[in-house]
Amino acid sequence: MQAKKRYFILLSAGSCLALLFYFGGLQFRASRSHSRREEHSRRNGLHHPSPDHFWPRFPDALRPFVPWDQLENEDSSVHISPRQKRDANSSIYKGKKCRMESCFDFTLCKKNGFKVYVYPQQKGEKIAESYQNILAAIEGSRFYTSDPSQACLFVLSLDTLDRDQLSPQYVHNLRSKVQSLHLWNSGRNHLIFNLYSGTWPDYTEDVGFDIGQAMLAKASISTENFRPNFDVSIPLFSKDHPRTGGERGFLKFNTIPPLRKYMLVFKGKRYLTGIGSDTRNALYHVHNGEDVVLLTTCKHGKDWQKHKDSRCDRDNTEYERYDYREMLHNATFCLVPRGRRLGSFRFLEALQAACVPVMLSNGWELPFSEVINWNQAAVIGDERLLLQIPSTIRSIHQDKILALRQQTQFLWEAYFSSVEKIVLTTLEIIQDRIFKHISRNSLIWNKHPGGLFVLPKYSSYLGDFPYYYANLGLKPPSKFTAVIHAVTPLVSQSQPVLKLLVAAARSQYCAQIIVLWNCDKPLPAKHRWPATAVPVIVIEGESKVMSSRFLPYDNIITDAVLSLDEDTVLSTTEVDFAFTVWQSFPERIVGYPARSHFWDNSKERWGYTSKWTNDYSMVLTGAALYHKYYHYLYTHYLPASLKNMVDQLANCEDILMNFLVSAVTKLPPIKVTQKKQYKETMMGQTSRASRWADPDHFAQRQSCMNTFASWFGYMPLIHSQMRLDPVLFKDQVSILRKKYRDIERL
Repeated sequence: MQAKKRYFILLSAGSCLALLFYFGGLQFRASRSHSRREEHSRRNGLHHPSPDHFWPRFPDALRPFVPWDQLENEDSSVHISPRQKRDANSSIYKGKKCRMESCFDFTLCKKNGFKVYVYPQQKGEKIAESYQNILAAIEGSRFYTSDPSQACLFVLSLDTLDRDQLSPQYVHNLRSKVQSLHLWNSGRNHLIFNLYSGTWPDYTEDVGFDIGQAMLAKASISTENFRPNFDVSIPLFSKDHPRTGGERGFLKFNTIPPLRKYMLVFKGKRYLTGIGSDTRNALYHVHNGEDVVLLTTCKHGKDWQKHKDSRCDRDNTEYERYDYREMLHNATFCLVPRGRRLGSFRFLEALQAACVPVMLSNGWELPFSEVINWNQAAVIGDERLLLQIPSTIRSIHQDKILALRQQTQFLWEAYFSSVEKIVLTTLEIIQDRIFKHISRNSLIWNKHPGGLFVLPKYSSYLGDFPYYYANLGLKPPSKFTAVIHAVTPLVSQSQPVLKLLVAAARSQYCAQIIVLWNCDKPLPAKHRWPATAVPVIVIEGESKVMSSRFLPYDNIITDAVLSLDEDTVLSTTEVDFAFTVWQSFPERIVGYPARSHFWDNSKERWGYTSKWTNDYSMVLTGAALYHKYYHYLYTHYLPASLKNMVDQLANCEDILMNFLVSAVTKLPPIKVTQKKQYKETMMGQTSRASRWADPDHFAQRQSCMNTFASWFGYMPLIHSQMRLDPVLFKDQVSILRKKYRDIERL
């Protein structure tokens, strides 16, 4: 046996050596023939050495990265595993593997920042009202540009919202129309909005055309098809959803305990067959007709009677007995089961009604899930565990229920109450991806006032904003900067502006004084200004317009700003007291002169009044304290059209600032100690620059009110009857016991 093994090994070794010599000989002969050809070429002067001559030749060079979905168009010699082929083919989007890093050109955003271009509408193309609202929201935003060369993101004017082929809003031949766009570039840096996709009976998420490398802002998108940090999940909203503004949430008071008449409610269609029918068909198992009221109806569609089951008649009868609005406003939890698609109108309806959504839609990527923590505002259920839902929600503590309801109101008003907010939230999320170094964190997105009003370019530190002192455990600043708006020449040392400057400088909380010189006359000499213990900086306004008083000047070194008109009369004691009040309310406007608004039924418009009553909704910035962030917000958030109106009228800038702050805080300003001298002094001014002496002044302010309300989409001003006075103010006690004793003498 051993001898046979030795013979077998020798035979194998000999065979291997023979094969080795054979193939080696072939290569040797080939190289010799190649050398002879080179020698012949060299002798005839035809030899051209190349850089590759000195390097070995590899059979295949490294290929650049290409998404798997594009490999089918490449050289067939590239090997793709069966699993990779399945992954690519199973996706409804060819750009399934797309992410910001691979399918987005960041260089377009470096030069001009985050600008969005909307394609011009093509002749003959019909656009549904909902999509018109989306485009109008973009074009009215601070991101919009009409120059495609400056754009970072592109949005189609072709209506892509409804891609259900049975819908009358369906746009035909969209594939060829999109491909013909000269800026399409395979969808790179494009954003496509979509509410409905697929059709009966399977309702897939296919939008009916090749989106290429475009991002999707899509409703009812599944986690399977959602591309994280690339697509944006948006809510399903109806065609009646307001374009701007929107109604406020229905939680008017924090009722304790926060329980309502019904524990859990639902009222909607029941699908007898097909996708989305399983969950709704099983709701009757949970319905008890008392505090859990889950109503469905089969009465929808043309041929519902052909398919009705034994429960349909009973369900339809009970369905008619209940009013949906009454149920919604008197329920603690609202069931949000999937329909034919994953999303449902019930979602936004529940948010607005402060009814905690109970989600029953497995696989739904919730709206704006990239930034919103839905565990703080909703209960995420499982369709397979429907019977456990009642016991689960009954186990939630009342404190938690109240917190959930409060969060629904914040999210509704911050991101969902209008088409404009939905669109702006989508754009802000994409902007945060592009500029990650200044992106908003989870606290900003999930705490009041929300991501839309916190502009990250202002600062990356939360302590620089007026809303997060308590969250960070910080105290409000202890110093303020007085900004005096001067519009008349300095001709006398007894002018009110100089007295005002001295009074403000004597405040123990004053860090510096800035005089904004918006007068047509040259700056006064330095010796004309009184000597003070704090620095006085005089800034000459370049444009000399009203809005310039709210520019974010780098010279303002404190968070608190005391805004003053040149003819305001205030004592040092009044300044000190107003600032101590502001320290308790750093997010609001705090000051002396108050005004109010009202609805004029006869004229069907908003009115402005300066009558002295116990009710007010504005504190004029002629003598008011606020956070300097509002200068930045006024300059960079508000549209140029409103600021241009203010500058042309030389009026209403104080009203616009009140609109802005109330829209952000959802709170009224705070008036401190009644001061009739302010009104009397202002009305007594006879200087040319006194706006109060202008007969058109009041009419202009009426007009401003309505223009501002139109842009905001609602009236953000809030009435208040609260006035803060010093402790022991006008009490019958010794004046020596009072800290701000001088105020009573004014």
